[in-house]
Amino acid sequence: MTTTTEPLTAEAFAALPESSLRQELVFGEVVETMPPGGIHGAIAALCAAFLIQWNRKAARGVVGVESGFRLSQNPDTVRSPDCSYVQASRVPAEGVPEGFWPIPPDLAVEVVSPSDNAEELQQKVQEYLAAGSALVWVVYPRTRQVIAHTPDGLARSFGAEDTLSHAQVLPGFSLVVKELFS
Repeated sequence: MTTTTEPLTAEAFAALPESSLRQELVFGEVVETMPPGGIHGAIAALCAAFLIQWNRKAARGVVGVESGFRLSQNPDTVRSPDCSYVQASRVPAEGVPEGFWPIPPDLAVEVVSPSDNAEELQQKVQEYLAAGSALVWVVYPRTRQVIAHTPDGLARSFGAEDTLSHAQVLPGFSLVVKELFS
């Protein structure tokens, strides 16, 4: 006799007891990863700080860190990017949700850790884009570069001296990549 388990819903996932490991829900299955290291956290914090500084000038939306976003349903997928941005026009009428965001972020930022698997990372990027994210930055601390992915399938590489910007998603924002690693 074989036992099958039903895929977990986002609601059931949210009700699980807290774990010492980082958890995401991927097509109804809980995926656990080790907590990120110090460099990872410092880069994610700097990224959020630069976005918050830009956002505060004109209250363009909501910047967050490790917030859960429901990217698909039946089976449910909830991802928590290291840093995210949601444009004000897309924030639900009732405001920033207490639970998971019911929409994908406009910008998802993933900082690569030594333990990250390239295929799983690419899967995350594709999930964000398929759900409707307009921009995904994958930050590589070891090589000090950022790969910017867009829904049209393009992936643009930005080196340490290049400037990150995206007029449609982040109007007026610009950041020299090396500042993420300072």
